[in-house]
Amino acid sequence: MNIHEYQAKELFQKYNVPTPGGSVAGTPEEALAAAQALAGKTIVVKAQIHAGGRGKGVFKNGFKGGVHLADSAEKAADLAKSMLGEVLVTHQTGEAGRLVNKVLIAEGVDIKKEYYLAVLVDRETKAPVIIASTEGGVDIEHVAEHHPEKIIHVGVHPLAGLQPYQIRTLASQLGFKGDQAKQFGVLLSNVYKLFLGADCSQVEINPLVETPEGRILALDAKFNFDDNALYRHPDIVAMRDTTEEDPREVAASEFNLNYIGLDGNIACLVNGAGLAMATMDIIQHFGGTPANFLDVGGGASKDQVIAAFKIILGDANVKGILVNIFGGIMDCDIIAQGIVAAAREVGLSLPLVVRLEGNNVAAGLATLNASGLKITSATTMAEGARKIVAEVKAAA
Repeated sequence: MNIHEYQAKELFQKYNVPTPGGSVAGTPEEALAAAQALAGKTIVVKAQIHAGGRGKGVFKNGFKGGVHLADSAEKAADLAKSMLGEVLVTHQTGEAGRLVNKVLIAEGVDIKKEYYLAVLVDRETKAPVIIASTEGGVDIEHVAEHHPEKIIHVGVHPLAGLQPYQIRTLASQLGFKGDQAKQFGVLLSNVYKLFLGADCSQVEINPLVETPEGRILALDAKFNFDDNALYRHPDIVAMRDTTEEDPREVAASEFNLNYIGLDGNIACLVNGAGLAMATMDIIQHFGGTPANFLDVGGGASKDQVIAAFKIILGDANVKGILVNIFGGIMDCDIIAQGIVAAAREVGLSLPLVVRLEGNNVAAGLATLNASGLKITSATTMAEGARKIVAEVKAAA
């Protein structure tokens, strides 16, 4: 789950992470009021979308840039009016762009130096790691490729936690001294508390800045959360903006299905993430292109299977469907009943290949055969992939 920049600032404020003041606005009038609260300070107006490159983006109405400075509250309101309700296109959104429903009216700060700071989960050690660099304000991947020596890694023991000596070492490596080192220490300690307290998998601050006055501030942030822990954080779940997500993925989450849309034309319905990945690979191997990743989990119900079919068919690019089920806990006959019900309910006319194996497979195959529907069976994953690729190509 992603959150907007203004929501990240709310979390920063909750955990006492120093960040420039500001507030969110959904109308020009709200933008005016928010800007007036920053009287005497430089004002920044930022479009709020789940994508990077906002500053260099272009709105479809011709207005350039999703990040602007304003020298008055009235100017801030005018800028908000040019952005709100308009579609912003950046290098990360693609040509479709993203609709801007809110803008952040924030205090602008002069920047003396930019840094990068992140706390995330190291997949190798299964423990938190702090990544920092003196090269902030640009993609950390670019820094890692061209200046790997400028990337600092500090592993944190999950039980011992972040130690004072680690904070001092990081401050020194980043070049902070005196009061700036103390400020950085407080900021990093609170960011780590936020990382743990909100069950984050990543907190990325880019840039972390030093101002000419010597303040150390978190300017912008990207958060990722452990989805399995969100039940403990209804306040964070409430931050979800479904208008920024693929409608199919939103619909899938309502049925506890794991769905990710892709660019191909052969839809997959599989149980288990590993099997789903293998299914996509074997479709590609036989000359097809997968249209999605869809894992119905280990104990899908008939209703979930029906929902999965409807979500799949919501993609106009889908020209065929491969169902690949290995029934361990799952009952193959339940899957078969869901397939038959879904096919009848939506009037399925696309090629459909089904491979069932495992628990109660004989009953499942009998259900498919007795349905009278045009369903091609396969006994192996490879056979299923070959058949669906061939049928889609033949239909084309």
